[in-house]
Amino acid sequence: MIMRPGQQLLLPANPVFIWLSLIMALLANMVLNMGLFGRAAWVPDLLAVVLVFWSVHQPLRVGVGAAFFFGLAMDVHQGSLLGQHALAYTVLGFGAIAMHRRLLWFPVPQQALQVLPLFIAANVLQWLVRMAAGDPFPGIENFLSPAIEALLWPVVTVLLLAPQRRAPDPDDNRPL
Repeated sequence: MIMRPGQQLLLPANPVFIWLSLIMALLANMVLNMGLFGRAAWVPDLLAVVLVFWSVHQPLRVGVGAAFFFGLAMDVHQGSLLGQHALAYTVLGFGAIAMHRRLLWFPVPQQALQVLPLFIAANVLQWLVRMAAGDPFPGIENFLSPAIEALLWPVVTVLLLAPQRRAPDPDDNRPL
């Protein structure tokens, strides 16, 4: 793959780190849902952000199947309609994999703008599923969550790519 000028060469991603970060994001979502704010409309879905990140950076390891599994885990935890999060996360995973080659050519702030429609689509899909089951329209304040998720994209990028940016054997004679 041709790299952008100035882009750092990354080490391969450790599969244990990938799955551990997904499990930690799932646990963080569970804690956020049980915490002080409960299921507030503006609380970001950290698992969705991490799923999109790994679907963009490692599409062969984290794909639609992993998104579906983690979506079912979120459905069971929240006691929501079984398949609501699974459907939304599956669409997120598919969208991220579909745009991963193009997305990586942009700087991180522009990537955040381009994943924002994915997060909006996932939230709208969850609302539609809930409304089809008889819930009322949740309100316009629910658009805060996808915006916060897009704002978290640069933070998640820095945190999850940090282990790949270290030099395997630092040496004065080898700049890579």
